[in-house]
Amino acid sequence: MKNIVILISGRGSNMEAVVRALDAEGWPARIAAVISNKPDAGGLAFAQSRGIPTAVVPSKTFATRAEFDAKLQETIDVFEPDLVVLAGFMRILTAPFVEHYAGRMLNIHPSLLPLFPGLHTHQQALDAGCVEHGATVHFVTAELDHGPAVLQARIPVLPGDTEATLATRLLVEEHKLYPRAVRLFVEDRLVVENGAVRIVEPSFDAISI
Repeated sequence: MKNIVILISGRGSNMEAVVRALDAEGWPARIAAVISNKPDAGGLAFAQSRGIPTAVVPSKTFATRAEFDAKLQETIDVFEPDLVVLAGFMRILTAPFVEHYAGRMLNIHPSLLPLFPGLHTHQQALDAGCVEHGATVHFVTAELDHGPAVLQARIPVLPGDTEATLATRLLVEEHKLYPRAVRLFVEDRLVVENGAVRIVEPSFDAISI
């Protein structure tokens, strides 16, 4: 049974998708905690409604990123995580923090990495004239949005698309993609070799879909 800690900063819709999929599919895992850097994050109420422990480490109360990350790490480690899931967690993490969770921290980014790391990815895709857009689940490394990719989802860019419409359509796919990637980790099916992720076939006793 693996412990999963999910970090959020807002409504946590990807967190909700992971929680719902775990419950529906019966993964050998549990959500040990949902932690936010914002006391008013909407996703905290959802987690509490599911009986999931929650915690808040208010980022605005720390003078430096390093101080915040140290407290966040201390808070996370109380729950003995096998996996840390970033679900709309709007913080740039320091290298020591990332290294502490190396190989056991996932993020979802709304672009087809390595395209468009950082913010405003939907508008960047439109400005670049892309014919398709997407999302990437990746392992987190010290370089922002550059860790080994686990899975990607793709959608077409339609005539008349705006930043808002593209984001809305992509979010539907994110809610399918992230639980799939987290489940692969839980089932020990992700292997990182030479900076790339290999997905291994399920063992005979793996949970069937």
